Amino acid sequence: MSRQASGLMAWLIQRASAVYLALFLGYVLVLFSFAAPADHAALVDWVTTPWVTAGWLLFLPLLLAHAWVGIRDVLIDYVHHLGARLALLTLFAFIFVASGLWAFKAIITAGLGE
Repeated sequence: MSRQASGLMAWLIQRASAVYLALFLGYVLVLFSFAAPADHAALVDWVTTPWVTAGWLLFLPLLLAHAWVGIRDVLIDYVHHLGARLALLTLFAFIFVASGLWAFKAIITAGLGE
Protein backbone atom coordinates (compact mmCIF):
# COMPACT_ATOMS: atom_id res chain seq x y z
CA MET A 1 0.00 0.00 0.00
CA SER A 2 1.34 3.42 -0.86
CA ARG A 3 1.87 6.18 1.67
CA GLN A 4 -0.83 8.23 -0.04
CA ALA A 5 -3.46 5.52 0.37
CA SER A 6 -2.47 5.17 4.01
CA GLY A 7 -2.93 8.90 4.49
CA LEU A 8 -6.33 8.85 2.80
CA MET A 9 -7.48 5.93 4.94
CA ALA A 10 -6.31 7.69 8.11
CA TRP A 11 -8.16 10.83 7.01
CA LEU A 12 -11.35 8.86 6.37
CA ILE A 13 -11.12 7.05 9.72
CA GLN A 14 -10.57 10.35 11.51
CA ARG A 15 -13.52 12.09 9.83
CA ALA A 16 -15.98 9.19 9.97
CA SER A 17 -15.22 8.45 13.61
CA ALA A 18 -15.49 12.15 14.49
CA VAL A 19 -19.01 12.31 13.04
CA TYR A 20 -20.22 9.32 15.06
CA LEU A 21 -18.45 10.48 18.23
CA ALA A 22 -20.02 13.94 17.96
CA LEU A 23 -23.51 12.57 17.30
CA PHE A 24 -23.38 9.99 20.09
CA LEU A 25 -21.89 12.39 22.63
CA GLY A 26 -24.49 14.98 21.62
CA TYR A 27 -27.22 12.41 22.27
CA VAL A 28 -25.76 11.54 25.68
CA LEU A 29 -25.33 15.19 26.68
CA VAL A 30 -28.87 16.14 25.63
CA LEU A 31 -30.35 13.09 27.33
CA PHE A 32 -28.44 13.71 30.56
CA SER A 33 -29.30 17.42 30.47
CA PHE A 34 -33.04 16.81 30.35
CA ALA A 35 -33.52 13.33 31.86
CA ALA A 36 -30.47 12.33 33.85
CA PRO A 37 -30.64 8.95 35.59
CA ALA A 38 -31.62 9.45 39.22
CA ASP A 39 -29.31 6.81 40.67
CA HIS A 40 -26.84 4.08 39.78
CA ALA A 41 -29.58 1.53 39.10
CA ALA A 42 -31.25 3.88 36.61
CA LEU A 43 -27.92 4.48 34.89
CA VAL A 44 -27.30 0.72 34.62
CA ASP A 45 -30.83 0.23 33.26
CA TRP A 46 -30.15 2.89 30.62
CA VAL A 47 -26.77 1.41 29.64
CA THR A 48 -28.23 -2.10 29.37
CA THR A 49 -30.86 -0.98 26.87
CA PRO A 50 -29.89 -2.87 23.68
CA TRP A 51 -29.61 0.22 21.45
CA VAL A 52 -27.59 2.14 24.03
CA THR A 53 -25.30 -0.83 24.63
CA ALA A 54 -24.76 -1.18 20.88
CA GLY A 55 -24.07 2.55 20.69
CA TRP A 56 -21.42 2.31 23.43
CA LEU A 57 -19.89 -0.81 21.91
CA LEU A 58 -19.53 1.07 18.62
CA PHE A 59 -18.40 4.27 20.36
CA LEU A 60 -15.44 2.64 22.09
CA PRO A 61 -13.52 1.26 19.08
CA LEU A 62 -14.27 4.41 17.09
CA LEU A 63 -12.95 6.56 19.94
CA LEU A 64 -9.81 4.43 20.16
CA ALA A 65 -9.30 4.49 16.37
CA HIS A 66 -9.81 8.26 16.32
CA ALA A 67 -7.32 8.73 19.15
CA TRP A 68 -4.81 6.34 17.57
CA VAL A 69 -4.83 8.11 14.20
CA GLY A 70 -4.50 11.49 15.90
CA ILE A 71 -1.65 10.54 18.21
CA ARG A 72 0.12 8.59 15.46
CA ASP A 73 0.02 11.61 13.14
CA VAL A 74 1.28 13.95 15.88
CA LEU A 75 4.15 11.60 16.76
CA ILE A 76 5.11 11.08 13.12
CA ASP A 77 5.12 14.83 12.52
CA TYR A 78 6.89 16.01 15.68
CA VAL A 79 9.03 13.17 17.08
CA HIS A 80 11.90 12.79 14.63
CA HIS A 81 14.04 10.28 16.50
CA LEU A 82 12.88 6.85 15.31
CA GLY A 83 13.54 5.07 18.61
CA ALA A 84 11.63 7.63 20.65
CA ARG A 85 8.75 7.58 18.15
CA LEU A 86 8.51 3.77 18.29
CA ALA A 87 8.67 3.79 22.09
CA LEU A 88 5.89 6.38 22.30
CA LEU A 89 3.75 4.58 19.71
CA THR A 90 4.16 1.35 21.67
CA LEU A 91 3.26 3.10 24.92
CA PHE A 92 0.13 4.67 23.44
CA ALA A 93 -0.87 1.39 21.77
CA PHE A 94 -0.64 -0.35 25.15
CA ILE A 95 -2.64 2.41 26.85
CA PHE A 96 -5.36 2.35 24.17
CA VAL A 97 -5.67 -1.45 24.18
CA ALA A 98 -5.79 -1.58 27.99
CA SER A 99 -8.35 1.24 28.13
CA GLY A 100 -10.49 -0.40 25.47
CA LEU A 101 -10.47 -3.76 27.23
CA TRP A 102 -11.33 -2.11 30.53
CA ALA A 103 -14.22 -0.17 28.98
CA PHE A 104 -15.59 -3.26 27.19
CA LYS A 105 -15.42 -5.18 30.47
CA ALA A 106 -17.34 -2.39 32.22
CA ILE A 107 -20.11 -2.42 29.61
CA ILE A 108 -20.36 -6.21 29.55
CA THR A 109 -20.36 -6.38 33.36
CA ALA A 110 -23.14 -3.79 33.53
CA GLY A 111 -25.13 -5.79 30.99
CA LEU A 112 -24.76 -9.00 32.98
CA GLY A 113 -25.73 -7.27 36.21
CA GLU A 114 -22.65 -8.30 38.15
